[in-house]
Amino acid sequence: MTLIEPGLYVRDGFAEGPLADAALSRAARAGRLLNELQEQAPTMTDGHLRDGVRQALRRFTQEQPPACQVDSLTALIRRGVRIDWPASDRLSCA
Repeated sequence: MTLIEPGLYVRDGFAEGPLADAALSRAARAGRLLNELQEQAPTMTDGHLRDGVRQALRRFTQEQPPACQVDSLTALIRRGVRIDWPASDRLSCA
């Protein structure tokens, strides 16, 4: 086991600890939000869809996402391209 910082360590090539658990939880929540947005997109205005994408990305990164990334994902969703946001139960480390 390698300690990265308090609450985060690596064991057998995977991140573990409370910080890793929090990151996995944020990723899963962002994925659920994006799935909901994709289902509701046909009934949403462009502004509401863009705001929803921004909130989903912000949920994941805990920062304001770049506008170009929000615009890109919004355009893909609007065109009907399915955005998959897989979140596994473990974070692999390089």
